[in-house]
Amino acid sequence: MCLIVFAWKLLPATPLLVAANRDEYYDRPAAPAGWWQDHPQIYAGRDLQSGGTWLGIQSPQADAPARKFAAITNVRAPSEKRDDAPSRGGLVSDYLQNDMSAQDYVAQLRGKVDHYNGFNLLVGDTQDLIWFSNRHTDDPRNGLPLAPGIYGISNAALDTCWHKVIKTKAEFCSLLCQLAPEDAFFEMLANTNPAPDCRLPDTGVSFEMERLLSAPCIVSPNYGTRVSTLVKMHQDYPAEFHEKILR
Repeated sequence: MCLIVFAWKLLPATPLLVAANRDEYYDRPAAPAGWWQDHPQIYAGRDLQSGGTWLGIQSPQADAPARKFAAITNVRAPSEKRDDAPSRGGLVSDYLQNDMSAQDYVAQLRGKVDHYNGFNLLVGDTQDLIWFSNRHTDDPRNGLPLAPGIYGISNAALDTCWHKVIKTKAEFCSLLCQLAPEDAFFEMLANTNPAPDCRLPDTGVSFEMERLLSAPCIVSPNYGTRVSTLVKMHQDYPAEFHEKILR
């Protein structure tokens, strides 16, 4: 994923509501969200190149409440990129495959993820939700359960003041207050307007690329937003998982 906004423990009976866009090269093969044949408790899309996923849930069966949620974004740092690094999507699928708590899973990852390219990992259940990054280690929230609130992640630290994170969080909050239907959240995620040039970050890519990547929904000839997802993780009812495939 490259943009995730979420409400944690703010809605009665729905501990987690997530709206997210996955950005990727168009020629990287992927399967749409569904139950995995080799791990029937996982409902997620699948990266067919490396076998992991960018976002998914774990549930004992389709008509039962989900037990786990996980998602990941990369940290944009082209000067640090390693071509031999393992796929970050495996961190999501590994968590969804096992019965470890979010805190235990993050604890066993510490000190073992420096060889990965930079990432932001979200793992949790209806009790705890944790943001864990192998780059933003000076943030006091890194690796600890999050307090209730509305959060946003793109390709930097949690709640970094990038234009698309700020704008999407504000619209997300408004839609929650309005009890808006699912279509309104997908319309929010479909925003292709780039940030004003004066609000562009400097992440080590060209100015033109910064402008392209600053939109919530990215469109270009070979790279862009391929999937938009809305997940509602309810306390006592089966999760809702809505996916819109763009490319």
